[in-house]
Amino acid sequence: MQDTGAVDTLMSHPLAAMLAYFSVGILMLIVCLACFEWVTKYNCWNEIRKGNVAVAMATGGKIFGLCNIFRFSIQAQDTIYESLLWASIGFLLLLVGYFMFEFLTPVFRIDEEIAKDNRAVGLIAMLLSVSLSYIIGAAVIYA
Repeated sequence: MQDTGAVDTLMSHPLAAMLAYFSVGILMLIVCLACFEWVTKYNCWNEIRKGNVAVAMATGGKIFGLCNIFRFSIQAQDTIYESLLWASIGFLLLLVGYFMFEFLTPVFRIDEEIAKDNRAVGLIAMLLSVSLSYIIGAAVIYA
């Protein structure tokens, strides 16, 4: 069995706890964004480099959504391990929301429209990620 006494002692110091949550949050954000990159048909960072505002909005919504879920978890005073678990579950739920968005709009392909810099679709994708993060986050507090 793993001894978490040292981690608990470290986390009892506010500055250390803040740095730990920040570090884990950044690491989780990088991993989740890499996974989002893997499931989209376009390369987010290449499109953003080219000035694709729709991709920037959709990616920004994902970043906000992931960080917001992690924030709710910290606010619920979960341990860093629980926060990581909730962030992982929240990420999976955001992915489900993205795929549902694609499924529920059979008139056009979401990824293709965002890749073509359709800002209306990019805005909806951003707002979907942000909105779902509040629902997921509220559920984290009550879990």
